[in-house]
This record gives sequence, C-alpha cells and structure tokens, in this order.
Amino acid sequence: MRGSLAIYKALKESNIDFICSVPCANLKNLIKLVEEDEDLLYIPTTREEEAFGICAGAYLAGKKTAILMQNSGIGNSINAIASLYKTFQIPILLIISHRGDLKEQIPAQIPMGRWITKLLDVCEIPTYKPKTPEEAYKLIKYASSYMFKISYPVALLFDALYWEYDLE
Repeated sequence: MRGSLAIYKALKESNIDFICSVPCANLKNLIKLVEEDEDLLYIPTTREEEAFGICAGAYLAGKKTAILMQNSGIGNSINAIASLYKTFQIPILLIISHRGDLKEQIPAQIPMGRWITKLLDVCEIPTYKPKTPEEAYKLIKYASSYMFKISYPVALLFDALYWEYDLE
C-alpha cells in the first residue's frame, strides 16, 4: 500500500480536509484510507461531475478540496470545469488514476486513456505525473499550494505502473 499511503499522507499534510471520490479499482486502497479518517469530510459519489459540484460548494464554505477519480471522469466533467471552476476561479486537487494506458485489460478504457493529457491541456489544468511514492508525496504538497496560487484545478495523473507500489 506504499503508493496509496504516500498520496494519503501528502493530502493530510497539505491540509486537504474535504474529499469526494468515484469508485476505481486502482484507487481502492486510497479510498479506504480516506474513508476511515474521521478528520476528513469524505463523500463518495457516483459520477465525477457530481463530485465537482459538491467540492465547489465545500470550497465556498471554506474547505480545501480534492477529488479521487479515474481519468475517464474528466470527459464527464468538462462542462463543470469550464462553467464552474474556470468562471469562479475555484481551486481543487485532482488525484487521477490513468486507465487505458499500459497494462489496461478493458478496451473501452483505451480511447480516454490516450486522450487524457490532451483534455487536461485543453482545460488548462496543470498536470503532473509522479512515478514513485516519494515523488507523489512531494508533488501533491506542491500542487496543493499551487492550486490556490492559480485559483484553478491542478491534476496528478497516476499510471498503472504507479499502482504496483500498492502490491508491495
């Protein structure tokens, strides 16, 4: 669980206090850590754009927010990002499991897996791709600060090889 634990610790030490998630096999260990933490306000959602809406409200109520999601959810959320987060300059940290790339077994995941970096770029969301738990820890701490400097989402994209750290 080294990969998930590094992300979790960085979220905590970055004072993220409100998290929404959408189910994802790669994120299951991280979601369990977040779910069990009584100091975090955690809301599981069924769709990513729902998570964006809930987190926008939480931010307006003074919370420091994050969403744990699969990359396909960006496709579902472009309108929320453009009409809500861009228009009202709302920061949020996006922890994204990159499906549809190396090691993918489900063909339907591949198109979005190939397009995700372009979609994040079109949405003008700065994106970082940590390769190790140590790098993830460091980048999450920087990204959680940077999102407030730019008043906009910042994404961390974790590929299938990253999640192998959870098997150790």
